[in-house]
Amino acid sequence: MKSRFPRWLAGTAIERYVLHFETAIERAVERFAAGLPGGARVLDAGAGEGRYARHFARHRYVGVDLGVGDAAWDYSGLAAIADLGALPFAAGSFDACVNLVTLEHVREPGLALREMARVLRPGGSLLLAVPHEWEVHQAPHDYFRFTAHGVRYLLEEAGFTDLQIGPVGGFFRLLARRLLNGLQFFPAPLVPLAAVFLAPPALVLPALDFLDRERVFTLGYICTARKLS
Repeated sequence: MKSRFPRWLAGTAIERYVLHFETAIERAVERFAAGLPGGARVLDAGAGEGRYARHFARHRYVGVDLGVGDAAWDYSGLAAIADLGALPFAAGSFDACVNLVTLEHVREPGLALREMARVLRPGGSLLLAVPHEWEVHQAPHDYFRFTAHGVRYLLEEAGFTDLQIGPVGGFFRLLARRLLNGLQFFPAPLVPLAAVFLAPPALVLPALDFLDRERVFTLGYICTARKLS
């Protein structure tokens, strides 16, 4: 999923602060890649344009996608165009797998996770990121949102263990993001005026996120798991 954020703020601390979900995913990928040995075989299941490929420069990276998410995307860098529910690889082909904000676009998410487990070697690791509170995107290929309980069920049914499922932000970060989303409804000439009212609380609200201890209001979850040995 791609954010609608001013290009001139790309890569700045403000963008990382506001786009907390995307930033958390990026950092999770960095940690995941750093924990893999050099030369490890890594499958990016649902790679899109391969935005995370650079984190796996030390590894044997393979990007796979069905290639229908966004007509404007460049899918030419993929190793294969394939359905995640029928991956074109032999069992045990990979040491690790990432599936990042893609599972909601798969009609059979349980089947896709079972396929990822199949192509992982025993003990292979998985990094998964899924949305919980998110707008419809990449329509009409947008089918699901996930709770922590739903993700746990799907992962366990697929044959994964050692599950770690963490919410990314709570109610106040979610509210801040939604305020900024509100800017898209204004005609271009009125956006600066709307930003005067919406942007200041959106920048302040994340500081209150510590008040939401249960984190049941969250943009999404980042999960790690391991294939049963």
